[in-house]
Amino acid sequence: MATSSGKTSTPTPLASKRPLPKDPSSEVPSKKKSSAPPLSLSGHFVEGSIVRIAMENFLTYDICEVCPGPHLNMIIGANGTGKSSIVCAICLGLAGKPAFMGRADKVGFFVKRGCSKGMVEIELFRSSGNLVITREIDVAKNQSFWFINKKSTTQKVVEEQVAALNIQVGNLCQFLPQTSCKEKTEYLEKMVQRNERYKQDVERFYERKRHLDLIEMLEAKRPWVEYENVRQEYEEVKLARDRVKDEVRKLKDGQIPITRRIEEIEMQRHNLEAQIKAKATDIKETSQKCKQKQDVIEKKDKHIEELQQALTVKQNAELDRQRRISNTRKMIEDLQNELRTTENCVNLQPQIDDITNDLRRVQDEKESCESEIIDKLKERETLEKEKKSVNDQIVQFDNLMNQKEDKLRQRYRDTYDAVLWLRNNRDKFKQRVYEPIMLMINMKDNKNAKYIENHIPSNDLRAFVFESQEDMEVFLKEVRDNKKLRVNAVIAPRSSYADRAPSRSLNELKQYGFFSYLRELFDAPAPVMSYLCSQYHIHEVPVGTERTRERIERVIQETRLKQMYTAEEKYVVKTSVYSNKVISSNTSLKVAQFLTVTVDLEQRRHLEEHLKEINRKLHAVESGLIALREKNKHLEHKDNELRQRKKELLERKNKKRQLEQKISSKLGSLKLMEQDTCNLEEEERKANTKIKETNVQKAKLVTELTNLIKICTSLHIQKVDLILQNTTVISEKNKLESDYMAASSQLRVKEQHFIELDENRQRLLQKCKELMRRARQVCNLGAEQTVPQEYQTQVPNIPNGHNSSPPMAFQDLPNTLDEIDALLTEERSRASCFTGLNPTVVEEYTKREEEIEQLTEELKIKKVELDKYRESISQVKERWLNPLKELVEKINEKFSNFFSSMQCAGEVDLHIENEEDYDKYGIRIRVKFRSSTQLHELTPHHQSGGERSVSTMLYLMALQELNRCPFRVVDEINQGMDPINERRVFEMVVNTACKENTSQYFFITPKLLQNLPYSEKMTVLFVYNGPHMLEPNRWNLKAFQRRRRRITFTQPSQ
Repeated sequence: MATSSGKTSTPTPLASKRPLPKDPSSEVPSKKKSSAPPLSLSGHFVEGSIVRIAMENFLTYDICEVCPGPHLNMIIGANGTGKSSIVCAICLGLAGKPAFMGRADKVGFFVKRGCSKGMVEIELFRSSGNLVITREIDVAKNQSFWFINKKSTTQKVVEEQVAALNIQVGNLCQFLPQTSCKEKTEYLEKMVQRNERYKQDVERFYERKRHLDLIEMLEAKRPWVEYENVRQEYEEVKLARDRVKDEVRKLKDGQIPITRRIEEIEMQRHNLEAQIKAKATDIKETSQKCKQKQDVIEKKDKHIEELQQALTVKQNAELDRQRRISNTRKMIEDLQNELRTTENCVNLQPQIDDITNDLRRVQDEKESCESEIIDKLKERETLEKEKKSVNDQIVQFDNLMNQKEDKLRQRYRDTYDAVLWLRNNRDKFKQRVYEPIMLMINMKDNKNAKYIENHIPSNDLRAFVFESQEDMEVFLKEVRDNKKLRVNAVIAPRSSYADRAPSRSLNELKQYGFFSYLRELFDAPAPVMSYLCSQYHIHEVPVGTERTRERIERVIQETRLKQMYTAEEKYVVKTSVYSNKVISSNTSLKVAQFLTVTVDLEQRRHLEEHLKEINRKLHAVESGLIALREKNKHLEHKDNELRQRKKELLERKNKKRQLEQKISSKLGSLKLMEQDTCNLEEEERKANTKIKETNVQKAKLVTELTNLIKICTSLHIQKVDLILQNTTVISEKNKLESDYMAASSQLRVKEQHFIELDENRQRLLQKCKELMRRARQVCNLGAEQTVPQEYQTQVPNIPNGHNSSPPMAFQDLPNTLDEIDALLTEERSRASCFTGLNPTVVEEYTKREEEIEQLTEELKIKKVELDKYRESISQVKERWLNPLKELVEKINEKFSNFFSSMQCAGEVDLHIENEEDYDKYGIRIRVKFRSSTQLHELTPHHQSGGERSVSTMLYLMALQELNRCPFRVVDEINQGMDPINERRVFEMVVNTACKENTSQYFFITPKLLQNLPYSEKMTVLFVYNGPHMLEPNRWNLKAFQRRRRRITFTQPSQ
């Protein structure tokens, strides 16, 4: 029985066990004993047989030692326990190549993962003394160190020692690993089929190339056609430009006489304008003199008027003085009468004092009321500011909620529409219905949103939560069935999970870097939280930091948590049912998309309640203000009444004194007015004298003004005559200028047309140059090169004679762009039909044709040499072929006997296709498993996998006695066999391998049928694997056998 410790770090021993435990020879020496086999067994081992296999840090083993028997060794164990690891140890320990095992191409890969070095030790039986071969493997250097009998040596010496014992690990007839039993003929057949398709692919490739070449020629000609079209357009524009240039020149020549006449008239006009300007100067001077005379006359008139007005003012002043004196005397008389009639004033001061006291008391009350109004206004202002702040916070919350709803609408429109429907139809449900979970969840810290979104699937994040099954059915019928919206709905558990405590306290996990469970990272309504705890165990999943990731292996081993989060990763831990091994997987966290917006609904509810309280206080303040303003208005009215009464009393008290003061003032004014007198007659005489003198001066000035006016009139007549002459000249000039402008306008039109044509010519010239450059670039021509002959005559031929149609001449291609584009489209469509073509196939095809030509030439030369060799080969052939046929006949005899014993038929012969093709000589195996069929060659097509395995096994057994070797290894050859064939083959293997003087045999299998025949010479090795294997120092085979015997002996008594 062999044991493996591949799943634990504790090395466990491996011991072998024979079918009969009572035989003392079944005790296998431990690892620390001598490497020589037991004396009782040494006589049964053939030269080169394996006595002991030791492994350390090799594949699945920590430390393992296998002691096989001299005959048939059955190595049995479940898949993955390490059976094939023993085969690998035999191959590598006997200097086999790693690639032969089919596992890896480097020997370092066979060392157990996590170890830096490994060791394989093989002890071979030799009559002169056992041979112990040790191979130590260094993973870092990928090197092996060899030892023979504990002495350092080289791999070459080991290979020589192994070959001397007739051991060939590379020979499939001796060493048949698991991967070498698979058939590999399919690849050859695929290569043959591919070679058959090459010719057709090449023809299609060249057919496509013909279309591509024609497309290339069309694309080469197209720029030349474009160039020719633009060049012709350029020539037409150039001719039109020259015609317009001649017309411009003629128009300019016609304008020269008009220009000269305009210049003459302009000189004449300048002379007339000079004369007109001189007359205007004279008129201006004369008019200035007239103006001066008029100003002097006006001054005289104004002086006369001023004298008259001064006299009138004095007359009016005297009349006004007399009238004021009369009025003042009357006012004095009235005041004296009023003074006489005014009653004597009684003592009014006590009344005035009482009113003053009342007024002071009212003012105090008014000031107190106004102070209270100011306090109320300040309180209202404070409340309004607080109300605005609360409203702003509520709006901010609503904006955040709108952001979450916008994300929901953008990503899941059906769910968003369902939310709108729910808000308008809540009366249809008996219990509360919660909107999608992503709207109900409110993160306490936005940076933790990634953990929730990575833990809860998006389908549940957008699910509606119900407390009643009936409500959910009503909702789904309306939303899913009627409105055809794709939404998700879940039901909260009947018993709440929201407040359940985690299985482990967070304080216990803080030492590993965990700071919270998922449930504590956010707020949500109780039913929503209950559903998430029940479905996703958010109260059991902790969240850690970067410190947690650094010690994740320790966390997994010590905490036994099934799920956990670090700063940027999610870990899921599972326990293997088969091996009880802890398996962990980690994934990187995705960036949060929905829960980054935080809305504290509880805080929003508090804000709404606070807003209601503020509105209540505002209403109370407004009511108080209205009452205070009414009171203030009443006090204001009372204050005004008291002030009016006080004013009346004060007026009555001061009226007599005021009347006396007015009478005294009026008497003084009357005295002053009587003293201010004037002599009107003297004033009138002086004024008339001054007026007469002024009129004499005025008459003289009028005579001088009349003469100046006559001179000015004569100058005006002369100026008008000059203006009429100038007008005639200007009219003629205007007519000439009009004609000139008309000619100039026509000239500008022609010049503009000329400029446009010239610009068009330049543009076409540049376009011609660009098209010429592009056409030469397409044809790979230099600036001075002409179009090459192959473009002028025909399309170049395709090499190797694969052109499918006669070449088309360059000049035979269409000469218009439309025809070229149509033909290009057609050829591109045809070329696009040839898909899946690989240029490398054509290259390989062409290369093989060249190689065929070379080989043909070489064969002609070698044929002569071949004739010379044939004669000598025929002589050697007779000495070699006859013994080979005899050997094949012996193999056939044994092979047929084996098949006959199974009531089947089989034969082996020497297969020769061509007698002279010696490297293709082979062994042909033909078998028949049913009596109704004929013998068929052993191939993957005629026989099943089990039949092929049976045939291979029997063929190896047929070689057993003919081809002597120390041992044979067969790995899982019974896989695929049906139970009947497996039982038959097993019987044959036991009978053949357990004969005297036969080779040692290793038969590896994961399972065996029940009630198979066994031989006493067999050795059965069981490979066990698991974490609960005994440590090497606790393994005692003898004690195990004794306990087994006691159990066997005590069973009958029970």
